[in-house]
Amino acid sequence: MTAVVPPSRTAPELLPVCQLARDEDGERLASLLWRAGPGWRMISSSVLGGGIGERSWVLNAQVSHGYRRTDPERHLADLARTAGAHGPGVGLMTAADVGAYGRAHDGGVAAIATTGLGVRGWAASPAPGTRTPERPGTINIVVAVPAALTDAALVNAVATATEAKVQALIDAGYDCSRTPTDAVCVAARSPRPDVECHAFAGPRSVWGARLARAVHHAVRAAVRPAT
Repeated sequence: MTAVVPPSRTAPELLPVCQLARDEDGERLASLLWRAGPGWRMISSSVLGGGIGERSWVLNAQVSHGYRRTDPERHLADLARTAGAHGPGVGLMTAADVGAYGRAHDGGVAAIATTGLGVRGWAASPAPGTRTPERPGTINIVVAVPAALTDAALVNAVATATEAKVQALIDAGYDCSRTPTDAVCVAARSPRPDVECHAFAGPRSVWGARLARAVHHAVRAAVRPAT
């Protein structure tokens, strides 16, 4: 069952996702698709559509736990095209159950999180890094902000979302800061000459504070308390 934090009465729904299903390699798998449309600029660590740029959709696709494809970017692009998503977009992957997502809203900001915590730990670790591609992510976060943000503020927003995620994991009783393959996508309105473009998105800024609370509640809604 999807865990939902009720939205503010004054906050419009910025992240209406539809849940899709497909059969792949003998499994029934789901995806979440947000058709954002034009007028959005996104920053993401995703394998498809990563970086900063104009994007019109976000796909969070569930894949098998034993995922072995070496072309995840092409795989995601094919899934998005099949779902009717066209133009530039963001594609995320996860082995977690995307149907059990957490959703939250705060002051107009909307956040969705899908989580799987089978493999987790702390970011600073003595373990050596690897040169091989990362496996599908297990904590994927998508945030929509109904305001324009500068490039620097978008980077700041990613850091704020990450801090809020860690806070949520600790609050849920997990002794970790992340899983090895987390991904995040923050969407903000495209700048316009007649609209303020905000230069800050840290946790004490107006939009950063709202983003932090929305991400915190979405992750807490998606994760089960540690036992």
